[in-house]
Amino acid sequence: MSLPAVSDLNRLSLYMRPSCPYCVRVADFCGQAEIALENRNIAEGIHLEALMTGGGKRQVPCLQIIDDQGQSHWLYESLDIIGYLKQQFAI
Repeated sequence: MSLPAVSDLNRLSLYMRPSCPYCVRVADFCGQAEIALENRNIAEGIHLEALMTGGGKRQVPCLQIIDDQGQSHWLYESLDIIGYLKQQFAI
């Protein structure tokens, strides 16, 4: 599955838990690269429910990507998320 290209940060949301080391890895990268993602802590029930419904599993970190047609794509694995962000934002 190919992921859509985005240049608008409003199309990206990071589902995470602050205590998750892999989530911290993505957050640290975003801080260094000055990429301000919307973080959605799955400790809040509404975000966990959205992750489970949309992504299909509880695993974090997970990047939700909304394409031009409004469809959601879900990307798991911290290194895959970082790789995607590097590609999209030419870092």
